[in-house]
Amino acid sequence: MELGTIEDPSSSTFTLSEEDHTLANSLRFALNQDPRVTFSGYSIPHPSEARVNVRVQTTGDPASEVLRDSCQDLMLMCQHIRSTFDQAVTDFTNEKGLKDMDIKK
Repeated sequence: MELGTIEDPSSSTFTLSEEDHTLANSLRFALNQDPRVTFSGYSIPHPSEARVNVRVQTTGDPASEVLRDSCQDLMLMCQHIRSTFDQAVTDFTNEKGLKDMDIKK
């Protein structure tokens, strides 16, 4: 991750290398959930480059801090989704196993 010029720490553009819309749009969503964020958006300079520019403007807190917090929030969201999915697979597998046992009787 690269930092832009730090004249105003509450407004920065960050460059994420080797990333695309998948992370950028999710990160933009997480940023927009934070009440400290007044604007967030991203752009991909060119389709053939694996690079994303993420713009963050805040109410006064350092944009780098808000971005870090949003990355942590996004990781928690992903962990929740993963555990919910894993539990649903386990429940389905157990339910299917019980139905298979009933059929064999």
